[in-house]
Amino acid sequence: MSLPNFEDVYKAREIIEKAIKKTPFEVNQRLSKDLDAQIFFKREDLQEIRSFKIRGAYHKISLLTPEQRNKGIICSSAGNHAQGVAYACNQLKINGVIYMPKPTPKQKIDKVKIFGESFVKIVLEGDTYNDAQDIALQEVEKSGKIFIHPFDDEKVIEGQATLALEILEQKKENLDYLFVPIGGGGLISGILTVFKELSPNTKIIGLEPEGAASMKKSLEHKRKESLELIDTFADGVAVKQVGDISFNLCNKYLKSSDILTIPEGKICQAILDLYTMEGIIVEPAGAIGVAALDLYKDEIKGKKVGVIICGGNNDITRMAEIQERALLYRKLKHYFIVHFPQRAGALKEFVTTILGPTDDITFFEYSKKNLRENAPAVVGIELKKEEDFDSLISRMKEAGFYGDYLNDKPDLFQHLI
Repeated sequence: MSLPNFEDVYKAREIIEKAIKKTPFEVNQRLSKDLDAQIFFKREDLQEIRSFKIRGAYHKISLLTPEQRNKGIICSSAGNHAQGVAYACNQLKINGVIYMPKPTPKQKIDKVKIFGESFVKIVLEGDTYNDAQDIALQEVEKSGKIFIHPFDDEKVIEGQATLALEILEQKKENLDYLFVPIGGGGLISGILTVFKELSPNTKIIGLEPEGAASMKKSLEHKRKESLELIDTFADGVAVKQVGDISFNLCNKYLKSSDILTIPEGKICQAILDLYTMEGIIVEPAGAIGVAALDLYKDEIKGKKVGVIICGGNNDITRMAEIQERALLYRKLKHYFIVHFPQRAGALKEFVTTILGPTDDITFFEYSKKNLRENAPAVVGIELKKEEDFDSLISRMKEAGFYGDYLNDKPDLFQHLI
């Protein structure tokens, strides 16, 4: 497999120039003040398809021969690459089939339809990106169509690398740090290809969600590893296995300690903060760089720091889950099995004497639909302050209400909530 060519990145920019926007590289005043650093956002959420993926997809498809174009193309994607491929198919008048995992947010599926119009067909298969890719590759073998890989292709990576050229042109002084999301690794491969040539002193920090840290595991073991199970919440950066090219480049230029794993709940809080503070709508992958900053706050103090906001395709129907995950991460939302003593007024007692003055019941369900007076209940309680938790537990136990705590029992939590 060929590696991306630095000189070809300049050619890629000329090819895709008419299809992309030169997105802003702008200072974020709030985070710069909070972290005592110069924090810059590369706003790839402002691309036509609201993601950097348009760069690689358009570049690769533009280079197809007339014979390859006539055969048509196939890709697999969790959403953003699919939109890039759909946009390129429509612009270049090439027919494409796009395989997407079944949990892909509806908003991304709808956008693929809008960008591709009659030139694309969408097939939903598998539970993860890797499942969808396996099925897509089987179809490639049968049909002879051209597979457009979302990240493990040197021409796709050269397209993504044009983002790095823009950053270096927009920020005349070299950055000290650049925070880069990793899914399959196409973006960080493009960043490394350019920065190691033009800005070798910039420290590249790779970012993965805690529930899908395939690159970090691979670098730790010095070989490409596949994860058995992943949390698909941060769908744009949740893959079971990174690409060959990206592993080789990251293994050459980065240490496993240069890869930060970010809890999904922390990513959710960053999504909410960006929306409420700046009015910026991002998807989980797009927020991961912002979520990572305070984990590195001592190192970046007084430094010039770039953060790639890689995508803004967030489905509004996911906001309830995003809020819930953020509260759980901040230890403000807690679920219990509560045993109500068999005496009159027990529920009223729980509400008036067990709960604190600022505590709120957000979930209540008896564990049995019949004989409720003898059944425990699952109760969700939201706190205003994390430190209120211990006193709540003490009051529940003293009055005989405490049954079990569910937050740290994921299997039982998923079953009951």
